[in-house]
Amino acid sequence: MTRVALIDDHESVRLGLEAACARGGTENVVFSGSTVTAYLDWRSFARARPADVVVLDLTLGDGTTVTENVRRLTSDGSSVIIHSVADRPAAVREALVAGAAGVVSKASPIDDVIAAVRTVARGEPLNNVEWASAVEGDRAFADAQLSQREREVLRLYAAGLPLKVVADRLGVAYSTAKENITRVRVKYVEVGRPAPTKVDLLRRAMEDGILSQSQSDGGAGDG
Repeated sequence: MTRVALIDDHESVRLGLEAACARGGTENVVFSGSTVTAYLDWRSFARARPADVVVLDLTLGDGTTVTENVRRLTSDGSSVIIHSVADRPAAVREALVAGAAGVVSKASPIDDVIAAVRTVARGEPLNNVEWASAVEGDRAFADAQLSQREREVLRLYAAGLPLKVVADRLGVAYSTAKENITRVRVKYVEVGRPAPTKVDLLRRAMEDGILSQSQSDGGAGDG
């Protein structure tokens, strides 16, 4: 039986999914709550193994981001399905970049959500063609058209290295590396994807495939 956790800050949504899982007979809801922290605390207290699949609301009311929620859950050993409204392509792409297995619209029939849980539990990919089209058509992810050198500087800087170390590693002057980062920020602003902080630059680098999640594990502080 597939072990399922439901994380959504709308109780009515959770109750509906719980009822559907019980009706299906092949899904066991082991946790139902409003935050990822509550789920992980429950896991620790109950010494329970990770849920096979977590159905996660895109935006929770506790101030957390979808990236940190998806990463915490996948790092804990669960597959994540985003259960979202259909008008947030930017956040959807962020969730997929962070490692979510796929997305199911809250406008979908509840049986579609259960079918998605079963698909992911079998280790199969979800058919997210509709979402992929929405994401690709979203101007928020327009290509900033960075040069090769700008991509190199961004990759190292966003991975957490100080700008001076980035310059040394690439064999360029500090002023050149700084100028590259400035141009990167300008280019992202021009396509409607501002990145005023180092954390924002990290997010943009991951969105554009310049930096992978494993490369970013060292973290990037603001600066």
